[in-house]
Amino acid sequence: MTPKEIREKETDHLKHELVEKRKHLFDLRSQAVTEKLEDPSQLRKTKKDIARMETILKQRETEQQPHHKKKSKANRRIQQTAAKTTAATATK
Repeated sequence: MTPKEIREKETDHLKHELVEKRKHLFDLRSQAVTEKLEDPSQLRKTKKDIARMETILKQRETEQQPHHKKKSKANRRIQQTAAKTTAATATK
């Protein structure tokens, strides 16, 4: 399944399909343990499909949330230093 095909699906349908893929992966793993798995590449393909679906769902989730930009420690330190220097020059 390509990312384009996944993006075309609605979120609810995609969530349902993700659950189905996870069940399928469980079945494939069970078959692999009992040595009844005919095509081992199915495991890898299913895992990749699951990862693609989760990625697109996460992207949709972050698009819906308001953007809150968290400042890094480095940015906070720069701002604190700038504030201290401004306060020090203002008192002189």
